[in-house]
Amino acid sequence: MNNSITINGIRFIVLVLLQVVILNKINFLGYINPYLYILFIILYPIKNNRTLFIFLSFLIGLTIDMFSDSGGVHAAASVTIAFIRPAILKSTFGAMYDHQTVKFASADFASNLSYISITAIIHHVILFSLEVFNISKVILILQKSLFSSIFTIILCILTMIIFSNRK
Repeated sequence: MNNSITINGIRFIVLVLLQVVILNKINFLGYINPYLYILFIILYPIKNNRTLFIFLSFLIGLTIDMFSDSGGVHAAASVTIAFIRPAILKSTFGAMYDHQTVKFASADFASNLSYISITAIIHHVILFSLEVFNISKVILILQKSLFSSIFTIILCILTMIIFSNRK
């Protein structure tokens, strides 16, 4: 338990610093903004306290909002994906999630890819919908969501591959 707290604390701090210092500066073609901090929500242990998880998701989103001056859109998107995470896990991992035996490092690549993709796309659609907040700009919202999601998914997969504990 203590090891889990340490790992998640370090992951929280590193992802926030990486997002704020490096990734928030990327705005390629006006559409691509990578949001690697959602990896904290994606990799958070399943068996831990759900209330604490939703609070930490709010906290990481709020921290990004404070540094980005974005008015709470990251916090809202983060809390939303944290709240619907059980449904996403059930749809992507099925019986492994029912038995609480999901280990992201040992799960097959297709399940991990679909889990990360669904989570990132939902996060980005909510984020950019709240950021733009204009129904007449639905094409802009979809463009930003699609391109940023693709880049975020690639970054999340690469990060998981680089830092995996597979022997």
